[in-house]
Amino acid sequence: MTVSAKQVPAPPPNVHRTDCPSRGVLEHVTSRWAVLVLAALRERPYRFSELRRHVEGVSEKMLAQTLQTLERDGFVHRDAKPVIPPRVDYSLTPLGAEVAEQVYALTRWVERRLDDVFTARESYDEARTS
Repeated sequence: MTVSAKQVPAPPPNVHRTDCPSRGVLEHVTSRWAVLVLAALRERPYRFSELRRHVEGVSEKMLAQTLQTLERDGFVHRDAKPVIPPRVDYSLTPLGAEVAEQVYALTRWVERRLDDVFTARESYDEARTS
């Protein structure tokens, strides 16, 4: 007769712990390109080339990596249509729509408060050079 070891339940997610897997997910959704991709897909589905034009400055490689990461995490749905030429559409999953609302709110806040940030930077820089 063997005695099984009592399983210790995993601690609840806590992003402040270094070993918490939530940190990886947070990193994925808050990377510069992911924020912009999620905000764009919040508007509507996009084809890869459309999305690349919409998210100015992203390279083809970075966009592909970002979409793949977001798809793996369950935020983005990739729909490859068997047509010639090939057509691939990207859209948000329900989970992706939820996180997109959160990062979209952050992008709008940054746009609204940009002048305040610049003012704070100027004050900081002036205090450092005085």
